[in-house]
Amino acid sequence: MSNFYLIKDLSRLSGHSVYTVKYYIKLGLIRESGRSPETRFRYFDDTTIAQLAAIRAWRKEGKHLTEIKRLLLNGTTHAP
Repeated sequence: MSNFYLIKDLSRLSGHSVYTVKYYIKLGLIRESGRSPETRFRYFDDTTIAQLAAIRAWRKEGKHLTEIKRLLLNGTTHAP
């Protein structure tokens, strides 16, 4: 069974700021898994944690966000 996380949880677990996580959502690098019907909070799953880890590794390698988006769209969720 998959775990579900709020944006603040993603921030804490990935080391990215809440602002950065929201920016990555806006750019389409990561996507929500669903929303709470009551609160409309966005929820994310374990795949998103892996994507954020890969994004961090690729950024450390100097890759641009457009290249990272292409990698993620191709299904790559791990950095070399």
